[in-house]
Parts: sequence; C-alpha cells; structure tokens
Amino acid sequence: MKRLMASFRLLSSTFAMSLAAAPAWAQSAPAPALSLELNAAQPSEKGCRLTFVVNNALGADLSKAAFEIALFNEAGVVDRLTVLDFKDLPAGKTKVTRFDLAGADCGKLSRVLINSATECAGTGVEPAACMRVLKTATRTSIAFGV
Repeated sequence: MKRLMASFRLLSSTFAMSLAAAPAWAQSAPAPALSLELNAAQPSEKGCRLTFVVNNALGADLSKAAFEIALFNEAGVVDRLTVLDFKDLPAGKTKVTRFDLAGADCGKLSRVLINSATECAGTGVEPAACMRVLKTATRTSIAFGV
C-alpha cells in the first residue's frame, strides 16, 4: 500500500509540474504583428522626408502593403491625405523606407494618422490583417498611430 501511495504521489507531482510548465510553453509563440515605426522626419529638397522602419511578423510574406495616412498641421487640422506604398514586405524581415512628401513642412507636422490599409496582399494573408495586427511607434515628436 505504501508503494502504491508513493507512486501515486510521484505521478501527481509530475502531472502538477507539467501543468505549471504548460502556460509558459503556450505563451512562447508571439502573436502575429505588423510593426510600423515613424523613425524620422527631416526636411528635404521636395518638402518633408518621413522615414519608417517596418517589421513583418505576420508569419507570411506580403507582396504589397500600402496605407492611407492623414497629415495634421500644428493646429490639429488635416493638411492632406496620401497613400504610402511600402511594396513587398517579406516575413520576418525588417525594412527601412523613406517617403518624400512634396510641399510638406516637417516643422509643422503635429500628427500622422493611419486611416486604412489600401493594399494588404500576400499568400494566406487576409486583406484586413494589416490593420488588425498593426502596431505603431514613433521616435519623433510627431504623434503617430491609428
């Protein structure tokens, strides 16, 4: 009887330890995401050059990704709407892309808002994924997000 109880305790504690380890294992896989960082805003010959750092952690290549953005001036009024085409974004890759916005004054930009994804295409990627899992950040004084 003692052996049976000892075996039962050993089995119970082994089972309990395996359950305790399960949540850590289940949480180890990161959630799919598309990260878009406004990294810099610098005056250029054409106007304002916005530099973005993009990381595709969706788990699938994007053959095309484009976003409609709204630029707000220092008074908080929408100055313009434009589409930024990030082209292809391979899975697991970080990419730096620059856009020259003709006639825009970087010093007067207060906010860049992502209105929508006008293109989000890739094998196994649903069109709404680019906005649903989009994470934004900025390294500038310009507010940036959705």
